[in-house]
Amino acid sequence: MTLDHRSGVPATDRRDGLPGTAVLDPVPAPAGPAEPFPAAPGATVAAAVAAGELDLPLPGSGATATRWARLARIARRDLPVARLAEGHADAVAILADHHRAPVEGATYGVWASRSGGGARYDTGPDGPRLTGTVRFCSGTHLLDRALVVAGARDGTRLVDLDLAAPQVERVTAWHAAGMAASDTHDVVLHDVPVPAGTVVGGPDAYTARPGFAHGGAGVAAVWLGAAAAIVDHVAVPLRTTGPDPHRLAALGAVHTAVAAADALLVVTAARIDADPTNAHHDAVATVRAAVERACRTVLDAAPEIAGVAVLAGSALLSARLADLQIYLRQHHGGRDLADLGRAVLAAGT
Repeated sequence: MTLDHRSGVPATDRRDGLPGTAVLDPVPAPAGPAEPFPAAPGATVAAAVAAGELDLPLPGSGATATRWARLARIARRDLPVARLAEGHADAVAILADHHRAPVEGATYGVWASRSGGGARYDTGPDGPRLTGTVRFCSGTHLLDRALVVAGARDGTRLVDLDLAAPQVERVTAWHAAGMAASDTHDVVLHDVPVPAGTVVGGPDAYTARPGFAHGGAGVAAVWLGAAAAIVDHVAVPLRTTGPDPHRLAALGAVHTAVAAADALLVVTAARIDADPTNAHHDAVATVRAAVERACRTVLDAAPEIAGVAVLAGSALLSARLADLQIYLRQHHGGRDLADLGRAVLAAGT
């Protein structure tokens, strides 16, 4: 199998033969939208891990744009699969930041939500334990392991958790159609023992590293790949009918928005590769905001470009619109923009 959405084309190929000039392939795709992977998301990601297809270049290794391009290509074909693939790749990068390797053959996620209290790491006479409820755990029933971020007395701790532990309870909590295939639910930790060697790094090991910010930009590449898939859909009828100028103008607008965000991803990847020990917080926040805005432009304009007949006739387009609409809320809108504005002012003083 291959996770590249273009059959027979190696994932390292660039559209113009030059490395690092774009994260996305042409938008809209000349061949039209790609079909989702035939297998379920969990099986698809497990097979990809077994085949080494998710052994991506690490952030800051000199090939960050290639890493993001591969994630964007997966998202362009199947966003729920990309959600799981990005989580696995992020976990591998986190472990590498701490000179650790993943358990061979295991599929990983990163469960870091602090909503509702999150996980708790405490020590006692019987050794360290994990308790609490972690929300929004993608791959709840599908993954082998997860890096769990847990509150502790000295900040947070990061634990490489075996999800086969009997004290790990899955609770159905996702009832939306969008991203339902990513198997995102709540996980309750009932006094889970933490074996020796499964704590990764020291206090605040998850956030106290440049890779935390770098990974946030990688998520934005996934968003943009999903937006490109929607543009691929809505462009198809414009090639076979006599489109009116308004629909053509809307297509031009979404193409421009996606292309501009793509270009900024490439610039950000180059900055990270040039100075990987720097978190590049402002650059990452900027590219995340730019990609989020481009995706919102696509989500707003796509129904107008498509028209009622296309919207009503394509379950896949409807699913992709719903998936991106909810997944994009990983960006916190005005709150994140306010933080960026504050940082921009501070940098100028």
